[in-house]
Amino acid sequence: MFDHTDKPTPPTVKPDSGRRELLKAAAASLLLSVSKVGFAAAAPTVIAVRVWPSTDYTRVTLESSEPLTFKTLQVKNPDRLVVDLEGVELNKALESLAGKVDADDPFISQLRAGRNKPGTVRLVLDLKAEARPQVFSIPPAGDYKHRLVIDLYSPNSAPLFNLDQSASIDGTDLKKSDTLAHSDDTAAKAAKPKEEEPAVTRKKLDVERLITIVIDPGHGGEDPGAIGANGSREKDVTLSVGRKLKQVLEKQPNVRVVMTRDEDVFIPLAGRVSKARKANADLFVSIHADAFIKPDARGSSVFALSDKGASSTAAKWLANKENQADLIGGVRINVKDPYLAHTLLDLTQTATISDSLKLGKAVLSELGGINKLHNSAVEQAGFAVLKAPDIPSILVETAFISNPEEEKRLVDEAYQAKLASAIHNGIKRYFAKNPPLARTKLA
Repeated sequence: MFDHTDKPTPPTVKPDSGRRELLKAAAASLLLSVSKVGFAAAAPTVIAVRVWPSTDYTRVTLESSEPLTFKTLQVKNPDRLVVDLEGVELNKALESLAGKVDADDPFISQLRAGRNKPGTVRLVLDLKAEARPQVFSIPPAGDYKHRLVIDLYSPNSAPLFNLDQSASIDGTDLKKSDTLAHSDDTAAKAAKPKEEEPAVTRKKLDVERLITIVIDPGHGGEDPGAIGANGSREKDVTLSVGRKLKQVLEKQPNVRVVMTRDEDVFIPLAGRVSKARKANADLFVSIHADAFIKPDARGSSVFALSDKGASSTAAKWLANKENQADLIGGVRINVKDPYLAHTLLDLTQTATISDSLKLGKAVLSELGGINKLHNSAVEQAGFAVLKAPDIPSILVETAFISNPEEEKRLVDEAYQAKLASAIHNGIKRYFAKNPPLARTKLA
């Protein structure tokens, strides 16, 4: 029954006509109701959780079907970080967080998730000591959906990026907790500046000076890189080869080796280049073991930077894939390129690319002695890690981990040693013909 109290008296209509009008009104109301339900935002569901500890920081990642709304709070005595997830129900993924914290995690002693109130899940990170947190969300990329990232640093360490400087990914602003913003700023003001590495004392400023080589094992942490048919991960292969290369290079009396990462940790692409420049590197060698669309692709390749685009379709595809690493493992600060933008007009970049091609040719020749070459010439592409304007830089694709035969060799310790030896011999050949210039400023 419809209550028409306090409503205008409806016009007189025939019984059938009135019934039709009422049915139309009911149908319209039903459609409106269905429409509202159909366009209502779906409630987010946490579908995966991950914890990545390292010596510098620990990262906790919550992957969800929709963006998460969150609030954070730091608590003292004892030190804790509280993260409230709103509009989320407790599920098995969230409950599994407690078992993902290792006993040797440098920052977290315990991680708990529980239902705080209807529609709100509270995460409590019990900290081993005072820590500097960064909490932010990032949009879907690659095979990953929406992610909420919680990074914990020691109070005196610098974070991977500065969220206060318009941090974004492909133009999408990162969402940082307003609650945490004040504590972040306070911690930043209290943090001591990171000390620079001590200068190396040299007797002479000539070509016999100490040579600094930066080795960059590709991927790491939440970014596994390419994965072979048997489950081998590119990040593990590159780190193992990088460590072996470091051991071989350090046997030379005048060589200093700096690793962009020496553990399973994510480092932003720009951070890798920045580390090389701070080390005043003479060479930058990025190591990879990539995959291609077809599993029969095989062979070793060496890439140098191109300021005019990729030299082949395969090179362009690989470059685009590698440059998405930050979107998979963490974040990329989307600002104008701090290096290439102003150095393309500078002859320094041209000279650096020329030296990179020479270095690449020497390394490629040595790799040809232990493996088939995917391309007999050094290729050029816009890899982000090769964009230091004043450091000859190459990216070595040791082999295709997507090829079952090459995957089997890539995980073999003896073959990894051969790869390291070949890259080392190529570097030696390069310096034999292109000795490093003397420096008036020491690293």
